[in-house]
Amino acid sequence: MTELSDSFEVIAISELKNRKMVEEVQRHSVHTLVFRSLKRSHDMFLANQGLLPSVDDTAETVRKTVKARDSYGLVFDDVKKMQAMKQLQVIESGPNPPPPGTAFPTEGEGTAINETAVVPFTDTSLVQRTSISNQQNQIANLMRKAPAMPKPKWHAPWKLYRVIAGHLGWVRCVTVEPGNEWFATGAADRIIKIWDLASGQLKVSLTGHVSTVRGLAVSNRHPYLFSCGEDRQVKCWDLEYNKVIRHYHGHLSAVYTLALHPSIDVLITAGRDSTARVWDMRTKANVHTLQGHTHTVASVICQASEPQVITGSHDTTIRLWDLAAGKSICSLTNHKKSVRSLIFHPTLNMFASGSPDNIKQWKCPDGKFIQNLSGHNAIVNCLAVNPESALVSGGDNGTLFFWDWRTGYNFQRLQAPVQPGSMDSEAGIFAMTFDQSGSRLITTEADKTIKIYREDDTATEETHPIHWKMDILKRRKY
Repeated sequence: MTELSDSFEVIAISELKNRKMVEEVQRHSVHTLVFRSLKRSHDMFLANQGLLPSVDDTAETVRKTVKARDSYGLVFDDVKKMQAMKQLQVIESGPNPPPPGTAFPTEGEGTAINETAVVPFTDTSLVQRTSISNQQNQIANLMRKAPAMPKPKWHAPWKLYRVIAGHLGWVRCVTVEPGNEWFATGAADRIIKIWDLASGQLKVSLTGHVSTVRGLAVSNRHPYLFSCGEDRQVKCWDLEYNKVIRHYHGHLSAVYTLALHPSIDVLITAGRDSTARVWDMRTKANVHTLQGHTHTVASVICQASEPQVITGSHDTTIRLWDLAAGKSICSLTNHKKSVRSLIFHPTLNMFASGSPDNIKQWKCPDGKFIQNLSGHNAIVNCLAVNPESALVSGGDNGTLFFWDWRTGYNFQRLQAPVQPGSMDSEAGIFAMTFDQSGSRLITTEADKTIKIYREDDTATEETHPIHWKMDILKRRKY
């Protein structure tokens, strides 16, 4: 019994000690505990402070200057103009203007006109007059008149001439084959349909995707049709046998767009996993994964010259890529909303981007901003341009805007008619393209139809004049 009581006593003492330790821990305030944690972190990282490189003052100054110029360049220009205007006023009034009512000496008279005259304004030296003249010339160059907008080229109005029905879901993509004999469309009914371009008759239906088909492209070097969809699949179809011969596996989510390189056997796909992937067409190898976007990549375009790949994303940026290195050359951040469409001009070394805030034009290869095309107040899903420099933008509300590429003049606006039986809200235009001749415009829409537009042959510059007046170019908004 004595041993049992001793063991109970030992257990009771240990419990009291544990309870006492818990009480001691709980007595500390949160402030004290946080301070102790910070003190330990400070002591741990203090030894590494001496290993940090010294700050380069010159590099820091250059960085701040570039950042300030990039963010507030327009403000700096306005300040310079205001200073130039004040300086011009000072020069015109003279460095020492005489008070009102003071007479100046005429030619041949002395410096003193009469007893009561104030000392007149004395002429400056030749050097001072020369410097003032140079200043006036510089100010005049700064404040020169803005150039007038050139007269836009006349374009014939476009009109709807054919509606093709056959899909059972939203028609999301379209492409025209290089021979200009047929075109293919993909839709939410998971079917790719091939149509005769001249008659509009259905030729072939291709099944294989298990979700919405979002992108199509026909090779101009091989008898291949490439497709991608929301099922994460990228397929290569052999058009001689109308069956799939290759799959390109690697995307982690829906694939929204694809493009073919015009001169080498390379395929570029992009989608909801925020990446664009470069594939070897024949070996199915994933050559590059172009990473850098932070949201869905909605559009990708490809050309033979630099930059060879350009992507537009819902993160509001456009990226230009070096295809050989697989790295981003630069990122264009001018847009304030998602960039859903990109298009190259067929003859000029330029491209355009479509966004709900503006349609913007850019110069290759460095992505120099050219101008805004403002007025299409809708979510711009698609763009198309033909060799005659007629740019078309299609909106989510079923509107088509036609622009003159060079001047940005909006020469026509159309509202796509909704197919009978569809709701007015199903008027969205998802994709569009011109045929190889540039004389027919094919649009794919939310009312499950394909519409084909062409120019009005009877229209002339006299019957449909340009409602345009001379205007002064406004400051280009970035």
